[in-house]
Amino acid sequence: MEHEGAARERTPGTVGEVARLFLKLGTLAFGGPAAHIAMMDDEVVRKRGWLTRERFLDLLGATNLIPGPNSTEMAIHLGFLRAGLRGLLVAGACFILPAMTITGILAWAYVRYGALPEVFWLLYGVKPVIIAIVVQALWGFATKAVKGPLTGVVGGVIVALAFLGWDEILLLFVGGVTVMLGTPLERRWRPTTTAAAMSGAVLGVGAPASAAAVVVGAGAPVSLWALTGLFLKVGSVLYGSGYVLLAFLRADLVQRWGWLTDQQLMDAIAVGQFTPGPVFTTATFIGYIVAGVPGALLATLGIFFPSFVFVAASSPLIPRIRRSAWAGDFLDGVNVASLGLMATVTWQLGRAALVDWITVSLGLVAIVLVCSLRVNSAWLVLGGAVVGLGVQLFR
Repeated sequence: MEHEGAARERTPGTVGEVARLFLKLGTLAFGGPAAHIAMMDDEVVRKRGWLTRERFLDLLGATNLIPGPNSTEMAIHLGFLRAGLRGLLVAGACFILPAMTITGILAWAYVRYGALPEVFWLLYGVKPVIIAIVVQALWGFATKAVKGPLTGVVGGVIVALAFLGWDEILLLFVGGVTVMLGTPLERRWRPTTTAAAMSGAVLGVGAPASAAAVVVGAGAPVSLWALTGLFLKVGSVLYGSGYVLLAFLRADLVQRWGWLTDQQLMDAIAVGQFTPGPVFTTATFIGYIVAGVPGALLATLGIFFPSFVFVAASSPLIPRIRRSAWAGDFLDGVNVASLGLMATVTWQLGRAALVDWITVSLGLVAIVLVCSLRVNSAWLVLGGAVVGLGVQLFR
């Protein structure tokens, strides 16, 4: 059976079949990158036999070594493997397009009706659920990213420096280089420990309220060049999940330029969670709020364009990259730095979302549901919206 799958892998496919598959996945793939990748495995390995599972895992490993959204890059890799350069472009575009369209429509409705009481109460219920989903994701990432004392300490230091206002890209670089250089030394004396025990170094940080204060910019004039450049930068350097997006966007859009408020940023992340496909289509929503249709198109292009370039460039290098100990250690440092940035922003946005006993209770219930019962995040977001509307009706 495995031999048959390998034989089919060598058979070129058509652009049409690539387009049909990834339009389907882009329309139905709720639940975040892990769920997206599981669906792709089911479709291309088990059902269609386009490639072996070993080859699929090779591609998955490669996506963790380059910046950008993992599930989108997996789609691009699979399209390239099946139908060459045209398949690469079509797979990525078809996976992104449904979510971009849905998010654009929701952004239009948000701008037009966002001030209505019903929309306020809907988002009132959604935001605590989003915080719970991010907390669950943080814990899952911590158990994998924090691999020992060195990465645990680096993660804690990154949290502290992020609260002090250090640049996010610099923190990622510092984390990567520190772990890359320190790991050979750590291996000489590393004590026995578990990743879960070290996770508290990152997640258990209690920052004072004053450190999390938000300083919104005076409101710089909106520039399409600056907007596109921001999302190109984010798409070019962002490791980890779409949740890390919070840290990058808040620093520029909320604090530096004042183009968004914290509430609008949370609303954008909520929409990205509720819609299918890549969480990074949050860029579409933000671009529309800031600069209408041109902003939505340019922000979306900016954040996804680097992924196409990275996949095309890295595909021939995958075997050598995966064998490099230095590259693996650098990636470990980048991952734990990303985790620290996520923890910092989650603390700050949680203070804005958990405003009374109802939202606190909703957040706690959502954490139980997502951690214990593994309820799909899309259903949780929908449930939060229903609770918010219910509070509005019966208050």
